[in-house]
Amino acid sequence: MQSGYLQAYMMKMNWPNILTFIRILLIPLFVIAFYLPVQWGHLVAAILFALAAFTDWLDGYLARTLKQFTKLGAFLDPVADKLIVSVALILIVAQPIITVHAAVITIPAAIIVAREIIVSALREWMAELGKRTHVAVSYLGKVKTVLQMLALLVLIYCTNETNFMLVLAGFALLYTAAILTIWSMLIYVQLAWKELREMG
Repeated sequence: MQSGYLQAYMMKMNWPNILTFIRILLIPLFVIAFYLPVQWGHLVAAILFALAAFTDWLDGYLARTLKQFTKLGAFLDPVADKLIVSVALILIVAQPIITVHAAVITIPAAIIVAREIIVSALREWMAELGKRTHVAVSYLGKVKTVLQMLALLVLIYCTNETNFMLVLAGFALLYTAAILTIWSMLIYVQLAWKELREMG
């Protein structure tokens, strides 16, 4: 009996799922690197974050190429993505790069986190109705994710000594991602509007 469970578990542990687990394990590592009291701490944190972001693309590519889709992967992949983004946002909000009003970084961070909560709840609800495909990931959502990851990568790397133009680029990317976040959320809501209206 135990060997049967073990065999079933090992079948789920394909390369895409292994990469997803690696992505989750990288989170505490880039947090530790971010707070290291050394000059190169943010650089190491940015490299680890970039590696985690790369595994996000790679596990999706391998899952499609090798046709290794599992329920475990379908659950873990979005969880890993949201963990990485949320933790990175907390880091840059808690340790501002430049002396600016807290709202400058807090507002886009709050928008992004709020969107993730709303869309995740919407997807789960639609899945219960058997209409998960109605709120599948859109092309706009993928563009948003790329810009978001680039913004976080830049802002994790930056310190008070970083060239101001690079910091400004990071903020510009984050605000652009926040705008696309709202836009893509509205698209998800529109796709599910019929069911939402029937709830009333």
